[in-house]
Amino acid sequence: MPVRGVFVTGTDTGVGKTWIGAAVIRKLIARGVRVVPRKPAESGCETQDGALFPADAAVLHAAAEQPGRLLDVCPYRFRHALSPARAARLEKAEHLTLAGLEQACVKGVSDDSFVWVEGAGGFYSPLAADGLNADLAAWLSLPVLLVAADRLGCINHVLLSQQAIQARGLSLVAVVLNQVSVLQPTPGMGNAVMDNLEDLRQWTDAPLIRIAYGEQPAASAQIARLAELLMPAA
Repeated sequence: MPVRGVFVTGTDTGVGKTWIGAAVIRKLIARGVRVVPRKPAESGCETQDGALFPADAAVLHAAAEQPGRLLDVCPYRFRHALSPARAARLEKAEHLTLAGLEQACVKGVSDDSFVWVEGAGGFYSPLAADGLNADLAAWLSLPVLLVAADRLGCINHVLLSQQAIQARGLSLVAVVLNQVSVLQPTPGMGNAVMDNLEDLRQWTDAPLIRIAYGEQPAASAQIARLAELLMPAA
């Protein structure tokens, strides 16, 4: 079943996919878009009220302000903070397959919906017993939003991810450089500070967006710009 939407991936785990996603979802909703969030598999879940609670999926669910169950957003939950594929094996959970994850992403999605699918970890991180995040994105045929931690080494990670996305025949909507810590001058270089956004312009045609460290996403002009970039697909 073809769906409209976006697949959100990272250059790594812990780069800010979820909170950036929640901020963009709110902007899209304010523009009249019916956003349906999906994070089909989440690991590192803690137990609440006797069940595993997917914290990231809950953030996306709350941002979308749509009726429906959190179980529909994230049906596959695992305790170990590892790739969902490995966590499923360790916990002897049900067999985690791409077909099952794809079905979880499109279930209950109407023709007028914009599905927001967040992967787990990086584009080439294992997601199921038979595939990677990249495989699910390709199965869904969704354009990709890439989130990267804006730090030393970021350029290499972004360009490798871009190459992988393009190799799957998918479009790269934008690259978000998320400053996960305060940028410091390069040791031994006086006040020189890296500028990954400026340097990446030489190597990619994808729109580049920087989220400054400590910036409030709700008030961010960059988040609004990102929502505008996604509007044609919505």
